[in-house]
Amino acid sequence: MKRIAIIGGGISGLSAAFAIEKQKRSGLPVEYVLYEASGQFGGVLRTEKVDGCIVEAGPDSFLTEKSWAADFCREIGIGDQLISSNDAERKTYILVNGRLLPLPDGLMFMVPTEILPVVFSPLFSLHTKLCMAREWFSAPRNSPDESVAQMVERHYGAEMVERLAEPLLSGVYGGEASQLGVRSVLPRFAEMESQYGSLGKAMLAARKKSIASGLAKPIFTSLKNGMQQLVDALSLQLDQRSLRAKTSVTALQRTESAWSVSTPNRSENFDGVILASPAPNASSLLHDAAPALSQKLGDIAYTSSITVALGYGNEVRSPLPPGFGFLVPRSEGKSLLAATFVHNKFPFRAPGDRALIRCFLGGARQEQTLEMPDEKILSRVRDELRQILGISAEPIFTRIYRWKSAMAQYNVGHVERVQRIDALCSQIPTLALAGNAYRGIGIPDCIRSGENAAARVLAGVGIASVEQKTSAS
Repeated sequence: MKRIAIIGGGISGLSAAFAIEKQKRSGLPVEYVLYEASGQFGGVLRTEKVDGCIVEAGPDSFLTEKSWAADFCREIGIGDQLISSNDAERKTYILVNGRLLPLPDGLMFMVPTEILPVVFSPLFSLHTKLCMAREWFSAPRNSPDESVAQMVERHYGAEMVERLAEPLLSGVYGGEASQLGVRSVLPRFAEMESQYGSLGKAMLAARKKSIASGLAKPIFTSLKNGMQQLVDALSLQLDQRSLRAKTSVTALQRTESAWSVSTPNRSENFDGVILASPAPNASSLLHDAAPALSQKLGDIAYTSSITVALGYGNEVRSPLPPGFGFLVPRSEGKSLLAATFVHNKFPFRAPGDRALIRCFLGGARQEQTLEMPDEKILSRVRDELRQILGISAEPIFTRIYRWKSAMAQYNVGHVERVQRIDALCSQIPTLALAGNAYRGIGIPDCIRSGENAAARVLAGVGIASVEQKTSAS
């Protein structure tokens, strides 16, 4: 009987455990133990039901185009719970000089694909609009990895970086456009530039192809009762005797044929190990067992974030602008990075007489915000919502969620960094890494990383497994 230790009980670790569980059910001689330091599995996937509202502590959805997440939900029996974003009501605003300006139609992730809406939009200056027109004549080029800010400025100018690229990436990655690498964060942009030169031409061609094939899909997919529904359903598929919450791994040692995993109360031997914890934790645990790998893992930076949910009555919901929410450029001098009108974005999230707003703070330039007391955070959020939206009403409920060092930063050179990590891992066949630190921070990416890690370790201990799925961006 081969034994596999999985360290980290977020969605990556749970997915790895499920992959091994399937092999175990098929009759293969394997068992696993899943260690989680906290008292709850699922990592940042946590959902509360408050006053009839579905309140997400972490991610509220995943990208529909990464279909393997929805396929995974169907595999574990919750396919009927999948819901789509209300894209008919999709509108996003940018705060500019204290005013909310809508993103013009035809703008696909900072890339304009329609001329007239952009020309008449007050969001951009004449200079930026001229840059957009000139961009259509860009020649194809293959560039080494560069920051998102460098690429966007080269195509559209500095204003596009300030008003779109920076706030978009702050909301998704908690990072800075001047640091995040194109080849890791926006690999499609690098491919489009290589093939078309103009990002606008490339995006328009992709959109026409999607419409012609009838494959146009909603942007986001979620679950009817919140993203923790995924964790709960997945946990029920696992051997409960193999799940060890409130059990931190304090040391990891390796011999030629085995691994010793130590917790505060005991040590156990395993044939293989999957590290599905954040890269700094993995680095610490591998300090003695694999020092070179440990050092490379320690090079991956993380940022922290805070999510603040506020529930209001109809006196707030009615006058709110239509759409999904707004983004805040750094130049506006606010603590808020973004806010989502959850009741508009997805069905089943709030009763018809409730407004549910989620606000986001933190990121690379606001790490100190994490140390602020709840009262001060809430006061600052409410003050800024009053300035931006005119909301002076007392919220019916509030929730504050802090995520310290939860967001891996794919800075320039991340692709090469991961390649070096892969090369070092290849020297240790019974070890695999999983999580958001390597090939994608979204839920689909984490699910796939867990599945691939399980396949790798099973092969490393001499057990044939289901075909390893190819990683995708």
